[in-house]
Amino acid sequence: MADVEIVAVHDKQALAQFVDLPYRLYRHHPYWVPPLRIAQKELLNTAKHPFYAHADMQCFLARRDGQVCGRVAAIVDRNYNEFHKQDAGFFGFFESVDDLEVARGVMEAARKWLLERGAKVILGPMNPSTNYECGMLVEGFDSSPNIMMTYNSPSYPRMMEALGLRKAKDLFAYWSTPTEVNGAKVERVARRSAGSQGVAIRTIRMKQFDQEAQTIWKLYMETWARNWGYVPMTREEFLHEAAEMKQILKPELVLIGEVEGRAVGFALALPNINRALKHAGGKLFPLGLFKILYHQRLIKELRVILLGVEEEYRTLGVAAGFYAELIRNARRLGFGHSEMSWILEDNVLMNRSLKAMGAIKYKTYRIYEWN
Repeated sequence: MADVEIVAVHDKQALAQFVDLPYRLYRHHPYWVPPLRIAQKELLNTAKHPFYAHADMQCFLARRDGQVCGRVAAIVDRNYNEFHKQDAGFFGFFESVDDLEVARGVMEAARKWLLERGAKVILGPMNPSTNYECGMLVEGFDSSPNIMMTYNSPSYPRMMEALGLRKAKDLFAYWSTPTEVNGAKVERVARRSAGSQGVAIRTIRMKQFDQEAQTIWKLYMETWARNWGYVPMTREEFLHEAAEMKQILKPELVLIGEVEGRAVGFALALPNINRALKHAGGKLFPLGLFKILYHQRLIKELRVILLGVEEEYRTLGVAAGFYAELIRNARRLGFGHSEMSWILEDNVLMNRSLKAMGAIKYKTYRIYEWN
């Protein structure tokens, strides 16, 4: 068998090959959802995407007999390291044929690049941080991923372990259906919370979208700061992501909690646009856009992506209040099924809350660490 050649990505042709690899690896896979190529290229554009104002990235390819067979990105996020007072590096965007030699080649190249830049520990996969897609699927391979969630070959966790990576943290995804969610119980807890905490929940004001997005950004920075793996987002980065989400969000599914007019919490759920993207094959043209628009109308499931509450109001009841409002609004809009993710494995309060609602843990994603 020919040797594996590892090359750093430094030109447009190599970057195009980096982007293309998963479309080849998964082209016949029933559960993989091809992301839009244009979105992947934008996310990897280190000259323009606001993430790289505080991060550096180097992509690597593995080739055998001239054919690309593996890839990975090495990432140093200065915001993460400054906030956590840590010398860490990330790996992300990992893909490989089922060959440990290929996986070892790209991962060792990323490791060498990161160690040369002072990394003492390497975490991943981050694509490119916890504010985007992250985690490697280790349980729940029998269904497609929800919006902004990953999917990968079942061989990847095995390869990570063979390379000496170990679990840093597991992230859970919960699934609920109208028949499984204990709506009456959620409503009781929510009413009790509203009475004792005085939190009034309203929907986002779309006519003031930029102002509302900045309010949510400030809440996110405050309420998520103590979460494991938290990465501060710059205002520009958060507004860039908000503008992307604005194209598909439903105002009734973006909630802000207030006490005497002051924002103290928020919740965000998005329709599972992956249901539509699956039909486009990663392309907008010539027919991809029409396929997305057609299938978008048929989406009946959503993902609860973010929920944050200021610490003094952080009780089971306040979280239930947001979920109760999301459930009411989602049902009114015709959504039935929902995913709540990701939830840290040691977030006892949130895991207990979701189980009390009748949600079922159905997928597990893993963040690995490597020295």
